[in-house]
Amino acid sequence: MSSFLDEPVRGFLDRLAARTPTPGGGGAAAVTGAMAAGLVAMAARFSARQLPEAGELAEEADRLRYMASQLLDMDARAYAAVLAAHGPERQQALLGAAMIPLEIAALGAKVAGLAVQVAEAGNPNLRGDAVTGAVLAAASARSAACLVEINVGLGELNPDLSRRAAAFAGDAVSSAERVSEQP
Repeated sequence: MSSFLDEPVRGFLDRLAARTPTPGGGGAAAVTGAMAAGLVAMAARFSARQLPEAGELAEEADRLRYMASQLLDMDARAYAAVLAAHGPERQQALLGAAMIPLEIAALGAKVAGLAVQVAEAGNPNLRGDAVTGAVLAAASARSAACLVEINVGLGELNPDLSRRAAAFAGDAVSSAERVSEQP
């Protein structure tokens, strides 16, 4: 299977809208998280004068962007495993399918936290980009948490997975609200 990352944006969006199982919600959440991290990295790079740790923040955002981009294809493989599984193997496949969006939710919370730092203390001319990064990170985390909840229910998995995902999403949303409500 080729990587969705190798497609132009239009091709990815066309595949997202096509009558195919992947990419789906998990892939969209991963891409949204990657875009959020990209915005935070860019805003941090323009904030070196205002924010002494801007370089480290940009590097961390780049690391998270790379991780999110890898989760895009991992999610597609995990969902394909669910579709192919029957009987007792299905529960294990659903666990795998829940773990990827759990990682996406955690990543969204981290990106939103970085975005707050950049929005509050970084270059004011890039505040809108950092705020957009926080809002997109929250959307990524919230949608991923919903996917965890669905997979937990379908597989009768440990509800702690859902609680962890919801906590990550809550953290991301709180971060986004914190910076989007400021003037």
